[in-house]
Amino acid sequence: MGGYILRRLLLMIPTIVGIMAISFAVIQFAPGGPVEQVIADLTGQGDSADQRLNGGGGDLLGQQEASSEMNAKYRGAQGLDPDLIAKLEKQFGFDKPPLTRFLDMMWNYIRFDFGESFFRNTSVIDLIAEKLPVSVSLGVWILLISYAISIPLGIRKAVKDGSAFDIWTSGVIIVGYAVPGFLFAILLVVLFAGGSFLDWFPLRGLVSDNFAELSWWEKIVDYFWHLTLPLISLSLAAFATTTLLTKNSFIDEIKKQYVTTARAKGLTERQVLYGHVFRNAMLIVIAGFPGAFISAFFTGSLLIENIFSLDGLGRLGYLSVVKRDYPIVFATLYIFSLMGLIVSLVSDLIYTWIDPRIDFERRDV
Repeated sequence: MGGYILRRLLLMIPTIVGIMAISFAVIQFAPGGPVEQVIADLTGQGDSADQRLNGGGGDLLGQQEASSEMNAKYRGAQGLDPDLIAKLEKQFGFDKPPLTRFLDMMWNYIRFDFGESFFRNTSVIDLIAEKLPVSVSLGVWILLISYAISIPLGIRKAVKDGSAFDIWTSGVIIVGYAVPGFLFAILLVVLFAGGSFLDWFPLRGLVSDNFAELSWWEKIVDYFWHLTLPLISLSLAAFATTTLLTKNSFIDEIKKQYVTTARAKGLTERQVLYGHVFRNAMLIVIAGFPGAFISAFFTGSLLIENIFSLDGLGRLGYLSVVKRDYPIVFATLYIFSLMGLIVSLVSDLIYTWIDPRIDFERRDV
């Protein structure tokens, strides 16, 4: 097993380099880079120049005098000042060839040095750390809730296959999966967050403004009070796929010969189900865990974060793409690609823990 783990770890290197290389190459052909964004702002074709240069309290060039000078040059000239363009390109690092920029970026990322945001006077890692609590809160709780509902429900549906319980729960699951989470979120806002009816839940932030003054149990209540509506919105469709996957896996295993043999030996249905079927049927569910873990941080999070005014990674990533804030875009891509590869390895190790018959050491990676 040690050799398998080592090979998988080594395989992560070309995998993540490939992901970053493809993304970097695509970005090179994307119109409207950060230099063009600033030029558009300074010539009055984009957002406010001061907003762009000082967005989030930062200073693009580090000096207000430089910003004023650029404004004067652009607004007073018919064409574009070559010196100013060169200054902007140097500021953003575009004065170097693409290959050099990519190699420099990867060398820094290996050391987990993600640099600073183009348009904010703060480091990328600090920005991610600032937004992470919201995304972690949504992702982890949705993952736990969906698995806590999906697995027992899927097992029950498999045992009661074809019954009235199986039919009506399948109908509820299909309808829930078909309704977009953001539409359900809007409905919840209208009904319970001061829209047109009740005003039971807050509509902004992860915690209240006086959170620091609350006792420990009041903090817990306040935290879940703010998360109630977002979690309901996201969980509506989160458990549909896992539930049906669990049901079908258990049905396939229940029909096998070893189950008939176990019953013939006098074992109860519960012993057969959880002592024999469960281990084999759960393998395919575990296989989907890495994808579920990663997607829990992103699936629908952007719209939900905007509807409930939650400032998380989804909104940060969206604004970074719009503003062409490449350090944030590439840093988040690198971090979560690395997380996905590590979680995939952990998933394989869980395979062997659940079913010792599986031996990855004897197989090629």
